[in-house]
Amino acid sequence: MTPNLCEADALRWLADMPLLDRLELAALTGWSRGAVYDAVAKLEERGMVVAVPHASPLVAPTRRHFLTVAGVERLAELDGVSIEEPLFLVPVSKQWRRGLLERLDAVAVIYRLASAINQVFHPLAFRWYRAMPLDAAIALPDGRTLEVVRQGNTADRTAFAKRLWRLGQSAPTSAVLMLLPDEVRLRQARRLAAALPTPVFLALEGDAASAGAGVSVWRTPSGPAALDLATALDHTGPPRSWPIRKPPQRAAMPDALDPNAACQLPSVLKPVEKRAVDLLADWPWLSPQRLGAMLGVKRSRLSQVTRRLAELGLLVDVAVEGERRLALSDSGLVMLARRDRTSVGDARKRWSARPLDPDAPLDWRNVAGTRTRQLLRNVEHTAAVHAFVAALCRQARARSREIVQLDPPRRASRYFSHQGKLRSVHPDAFGIIRRGEGVWPFFLEWERRAVRPATMAARIAPYLRYYATPRPTDDHGHQPQVLVVFDDDIALTHFLAVAAREMRRARVHVPLLASHRDLVESVGPLGRAWTARGGDPPDYAFEPR
Repeated sequence: MTPNLCEADALRWLADMPLLDRLELAALTGWSRGAVYDAVAKLEERGMVVAVPHASPLVAPTRRHFLTVAGVERLAELDGVSIEEPLFLVPVSKQWRRGLLERLDAVAVIYRLASAINQVFHPLAFRWYRAMPLDAAIALPDGRTLEVVRQGNTADRTAFAKRLWRLGQSAPTSAVLMLLPDEVRLRQARRLAAALPTPVFLALEGDAASAGAGVSVWRTPSGPAALDLATALDHTGPPRSWPIRKPPQRAAMPDALDPNAACQLPSVLKPVEKRAVDLLADWPWLSPQRLGAMLGVKRSRLSQVTRRLAELGLLVDVAVEGERRLALSDSGLVMLARRDRTSVGDARKRWSARPLDPDAPLDWRNVAGTRTRQLLRNVEHTAAVHAFVAALCRQARARSREIVQLDPPRRASRYFSHQGKLRSVHPDAFGIIRRGEGVWPFFLEWERRAVRPATMAARIAPYLRYYATPRPTDDHGHQPQVLVVFDDDIALTHFLAVAAREMRRARVHVPLLASHRDLVESVGPLGRAWTARGGDPPDYAFEPR
C-alpha cells in the first residue's frame, strides 16, 4: 500500500470515527503500526489532522485525532463531492466534534470494543448516533449490524430503563452490545434486556475496554456462563440494515479548538482528577481528608488535584459548620451529564451546590439542589457516612482488600415486589469487598434516630420484606450483609434484641451485623467491630465464616 493511499484511508477512517488513536486505527485498518504512525504524522504536518491528549481510569494515556477544515476539504476532494456532503453525512462538523469531545471517555471505550470486534470480523463499518437510545452501531462484513448502548455512571435506573424501552420500539438489529459500569447495574440491565426483541450481550465497561475478542466477559440476559466476544457474535440475529440516522440540521466547519472550552475538559483532566470528580458526584460535601482517603493519595497530591479542579471551575470549596466541604459545581455536573448522556437540567435541579443567595451564608436553606440540600440539612449524618466509607477505603488498601463497588444512597436503593406491592430499601451506602475468591456485598445503615423499640422494628421491616424474596441473591449473586452502626452501645444491644424478635416473627433471616460509632472508629470497619447477637463479642464482618 502506497503512503498516499495510507493517508487517504486514514482521512476516511478519521471522518467516520473521529478521535481514534493510532493504535486503534492500526487495529481497525490492519495496517502496520509504522504505516499508521507515518501516515498520521504527515497529515498532522499538512494541517489536516490535529490531536488532543486523553487518559481515563479505564484507558491509558494516548493522543486522539480528528480532521481540521483542511482535512474535511481534502476528504471532499478525494471523493469528488462538495464540501457540504461530508459535513452532513459523517461526524466531522463542529457540532459533532464538540459532542464527541464531551463524551470522550465513552468514545474511547467504544473504540476499544470496535478494535476487539475487528479481531474476529474485518473490515468493519461504524456509525455514531445522537438523540437516539443507542450510542453507536457497528456493521460486520456479512451484513449483520450491532448496536452499542452504554450506561454512564451517573445515569439513574429509571432513565436507563426508558432508554432501553425506546430501543425496543425501534427496528431490531442483529444484536445489542450493552456496556454497564458495575456488577449490580449489569444484573439490573439483564432483567430489562430480557424484554428486547434482539439478542443482547452485556459486559462491564472496564472489561470491554481491556479485553480482547477471546476473553469471556460477555453475558446474556438469562445464561449463567460468560462468553467471549467471538462466541457471542456467533449467536446474533440475521443481517439487518443500519438504524436510521437523521441528518443534522446544522453542520458548521470545524474551527480551531479553544483550549478553555468546556468540551475540552474530558481531554485535559487526568485520571486521578476524573476519579475525584466521580467521587464528588457520588458523595457531595466530602471533606478534603476523606476525599484523599477514597482516592488513596497523599495530602500534597490531593491539594494539587483539588486546586486543579477549582481552577477549571469544577469544584465548590466551602466551609460548613467550620469544616471544609467539597462538592461539584454546576460546570462539573454538566460535564458528567454530557459524558453519560443524561439530563443536564435534572442534574442541576437535584445536585447543584450553587447558593440561591450568593451574599448569604451557605447553609441547607441556601442550596439550589434538592438532594444536596437534604444532605447538607443532615450534615452530621452525611459526615458520619463519609467517615465510614473513607475509613473502609483506607483500611482495605492496608489489608489487601479490593473494594469492587461503593455506591451512595441513590444507587444503593433496591426496589422489589413483595406480596403484590412495590417495596424498597434505602440504605446509606452499598459496597462489595473482595479478597481472593471471597466476595462480601453489604448495605450500610448509619442509625441515629432509632432509639425506641417501635422505631427499631420499623427500621428492620424493609429488610425483612427484601430478604423474604429471592431478590438479594438475584441482585448481587450473594446475600449482602446489613451493617447497622449506632451512636452508642446501649442502642446497639436493644436493636439486636428487637431485630431477633422481628426475624422470628416474620420467619425471615436477615444477615445482620451491628456496631457503634466508638468501636468502628477505633478498630475500623474491617476490624473486630461487628456483633450479630446481643452478648456476643465483636467479630469481623468481611471474613470467611
